[in-house]
Amino acid sequence: MSVERKALDGFGAGCMVVLCVVLGLHQVAIKAAAHDMAPTLQIALRSGLSAILVCIAMILYKEKFHVKGTLPAGALAGALFSVEFVMVAEGLRYTSASHMSVFLYTAPIFTSLSLHWLQPSERLRTVQWLGISLAFAGIALAFAGGSLHAGFTARVLWGDFLALTAGMLWAATTVLIRCSKLSSAPPTMTLLYQLAAAFVVLLCYALFSGQASHFTMTGLVWESVLFQGVMVSFAGFLAWFSLLRRYNVSQLSAFLFLSPLFGVSFGVLLLHEAMDLFFVAGAVLVLMGITLVSRPAKVKAEPVAVFDAMALDAD
Repeated sequence: MSVERKALDGFGAGCMVVLCVVLGLHQVAIKAAAHDMAPTLQIALRSGLSAILVCIAMILYKEKFHVKGTLPAGALAGALFSVEFVMVAEGLRYTSASHMSVFLYTAPIFTSLSLHWLQPSERLRTVQWLGISLAFAGIALAFAGGSLHAGFTARVLWGDFLALTAGMLWAATTVLIRCSKLSSAPPTMTLLYQLAAAFVVLLCYALFSGQASHFTMTGLVWESVLFQGVMVSFAGFLAWFSLLRRYNVSQLSAFLFLSPLFGVSFGVLLLHEAMDLFFVAGAVLVLMGITLVSRPAKVKAEPVAVFDAMALDAD
């Protein structure tokens, strides 16, 4: 059943900007604490914390745990989400938070391409094909420039590749949610599948890879894990759905593409990450492409959208 929502006003726009700032800080927080705790262990702990908070919220709001009929799709979504964050965690060991922010947010490009073939209602328009072309040109420029730039190494390029792979996995998760029984499941249940799976998979990965054997619980680590678990994965989720109940979905979604811009800015300002002209030019093309691909044909009343946890976890 469609629910009429009003056009985005100043309050809604302000809330979305704050949310995008939080999302932009996500990779920066992981990278900042990486010397004291491996990113895989950080993400495992924050996923577990967020899963507990979501369960508490569901109990308080008397929401049922709808497992029947959604378990196979939920398990697959959780697996994709988990591997995606393994790519994010491993990628941050080699590349910068700025690069991760840009390449991770290529997900809408791969989502649109997939849905073009799978869903007749999701056929790409001419302007969207233009956006996809710009985005891929930007990716090629960033990688080619990195290969030629003296300051780049094979390690950085490998990290960029892992970041791009994470974006593809994010897209695969979104397509699965869109095309399976999860599309009609409560958003909290979809999120819980992903968070619970991420906690188990990444914790096991950290243990078996030896990344969980050496860590120091410094103040920065506590701040990073709590920020990710409470502010990004939990509070961000609640804020997003509160806004979805009031405003048009297409207008809200357009704001999410501020997140990689904030991510790059915070990476440079807080982590003193270096930027080169090849990557900047490539990033501009990617962001232009994402904007065109995500541009709605027209604004109209929309039903509540299925929540994709990576929109608020990258994530």
